[in-house]
Amino acid sequence: MELPRYHRLRGAYYRLEGSACASCSRRFFPPRGVCPSCRTQGLRPFAFSGRGTLYSFTQVMQPPRGFASMAPYAVGMVRLEEGPLISAQLTDTEGVDLSIGMPVEMVTRKIRDSEEHGYIVYGYKFRPLLRETRSRP
Repeated sequence: MELPRYHRLRGAYYRLEGSACASCSRRFFPPRGVCPSCRTQGLRPFAFSGRGTLYSFTQVMQPPRGFASMAPYAVGMVRLEEGPLISAQLTDTEGVDLSIGMPVEMVTRKIRDSEEHGYIVYGYKFRPLLRETRSRP
C-alpha cells in the first residue's frame, strides 16, 4: 500500500470509521460518498462500535506476499452490531474454537510487515470478545 493512501485511510483502519445516510439511516463500511440505497449524497462520518458476530471464517495456510510471517492465520466475515458485513483478519484465536455467531470485537494490530517503504501497516482485526468483568456494587 502506498504511504499517501495509508494515511488517508487511518480513520477507517484505526477507529473503524464508516459513513451513515441521514435519509435512510443505512451505515456503510468502508465510507461512501453516495448512499447506494436512496442515492443521497454527502453521507456523514460514522464511528462503529467495533462489536459484532462472526458470520463466516477460514484458515489461511498459503498467505499472499507480505503476510508470510503471520501464516497460518484466520480470516473472517464479521456482521457489525450496526449492520455492515466486513472482512478482516482474526487475532488472539490460539486455543479458541471459532464458531459462527460468536461475539467478536475490533482491536488494532499489525496487519503486515514493512516492505520497500520501511513502514509497518497497522489496522483493525477482530478477536473473540473477552468476558466482561463486572464489579460488585
